[in-house]
Amino acid sequence: MKKKSLLPSARVVVASVATGLVALAMLDITASLPSSVHDAATWIQFIPSLLSFLTAPALVATGFAVVLIVTLLFGRVYCSWICPLGYFQDVVIALRRFSRRKKSRFVYALPWSWVRHVGLGLVLTSAVAGLMIPLALLDPFSVFGRMMVHLAHPALAATNNLLSDALSASGFYWLKPRTVPGFDATSFAVGLIFTVSVVVMALRNGRLWCNTFCPVGTLLGLISRKSLWRITLDESLCTSCGLCAMSCKAQCIDAKARRVDFDRCVGCMNCLDSCSQGGVKFTLTTTTQPATTNSDSGKQPGRRAILRGLAVLPLAALVAKAKAATDVFSLRKALKPNQRDHFVSPPGSVSADRFNSVCTACHLCVSACPTRVLQPSFTEYGLRGFLQPYMDFHSNFCNYECTRCGEVCPTGAIMPLVAEAKKRVQTGVAVFVKENCVVYTDETACGACSEHCPTKAVHMVEYKPGLLIPEVTADICVGCGACEYACPTLPNRAIFVNGHAVHQVASEPLKADESKEEVPEEFPF
Repeated sequence: MKKKSLLPSARVVVASVATGLVALAMLDITASLPSSVHDAATWIQFIPSLLSFLTAPALVATGFAVVLIVTLLFGRVYCSWICPLGYFQDVVIALRRFSRRKKSRFVYALPWSWVRHVGLGLVLTSAVAGLMIPLALLDPFSVFGRMMVHLAHPALAATNNLLSDALSASGFYWLKPRTVPGFDATSFAVGLIFTVSVVVMALRNGRLWCNTFCPVGTLLGLISRKSLWRITLDESLCTSCGLCAMSCKAQCIDAKARRVDFDRCVGCMNCLDSCSQGGVKFTLTTTTQPATTNSDSGKQPGRRAILRGLAVLPLAALVAKAKAATDVFSLRKALKPNQRDHFVSPPGSVSADRFNSVCTACHLCVSACPTRVLQPSFTEYGLRGFLQPYMDFHSNFCNYECTRCGEVCPTGAIMPLVAEAKKRVQTGVAVFVKENCVVYTDETACGACSEHCPTKAVHMVEYKPGLLIPEVTADICVGCGACEYACPTLPNRAIFVNGHAVHQVASEPLKADESKEEVPEEFPF
């Protein structure tokens, strides 16, 4: 009797640990995980590690090199052993066994090589040109991240709060309520559409996403053609029964021809135990990888429907964003628009251009941000920055002491900063719009912006007898947005942060005894 291989079980264990770490980092509703957990979760993820190395070369950013070496040795094992999106697909594929459909096994399918290679070329060309949208949309780590942050994270936080309320009512207070992230229609639509697309592909055609749309899978597939260890069919033992092809989620085993399209093999090792004759082997070989067939005659079922679903994404996002923009209840008639030269990129991103050129929109920083001021962009950065996080000061403000986003960013798009350095980073400057201020329009006391300013760049000066109005000292403003968030005027703020194209260094804030600010006796709201 043929002895079972330990590789499939080992793959499940390693993939579960790797994906578990990534999911833990993405679903950290307490926003308190140490940076070492995020480092462990992301250091060997291919695209984040590569971009991190390119922005700030360091030993901790060399995970991509490990992936390349392993691929040259064993093929695309990254796709089944490390990639979190690959593990997610494996979980979905495992559900096929519960399907009532009789045809629940896989069959060999011809590759769509032109789609894979054109897609990889588009991603690489765009990235070199500084346009990260194709990579951000297709990078498996970023796709998985958006699924976790915009679908699973809100559900987990809401469930935690429901349980917290129920336990509190019974006199148990050990489970604390957590902040539920604000709903962003665009990001939710993107996360949902990609989730549904990946699930449908996995249920119908196994690793179709990995072998057709994923740029990492295509790149590693090309490299794996030169790998030393490969899945092979022993022609002396193979009877072309097709059992190995039925277990192949990559649909890359042609049992009739007794060959494996190894650049599509994702290294799951499931086929090793499928052959009772021992005809499927993972062995050292020096044979040349046969050329794959470029015919498209083996069309994948459901592909057109999936592509049509992806095509409606921009329209759905635009409609949702337009509705959100018009859904304003004006408490104050602040009609003068807030004209920004730039929206504010996170502290540590150095500049909007650099940020747009490195960020893959995985949204790990969005998940980790304690105040939820980081929100996915739509048009704030223009087309090139679609879905990349920006500082949305209508959602909240950037905590003066916080350095969380730089600690968790896996690509180096947001560089880590120590607290003292972060306090001096000037991402933008507050701009006071007198015509929108309630002190000017209603002649009523306010001071909300000044009270919330951590550096006292916004302070109150005499406007009329007994009435104070805000004034901004630009050189000590850090652009944290506390003033804009606190301002009560709508639809436009009386004070807003105009972002810098390139971050600057703010002057040291005034000491308490140097400030001449006069504070209202009580908060008017």
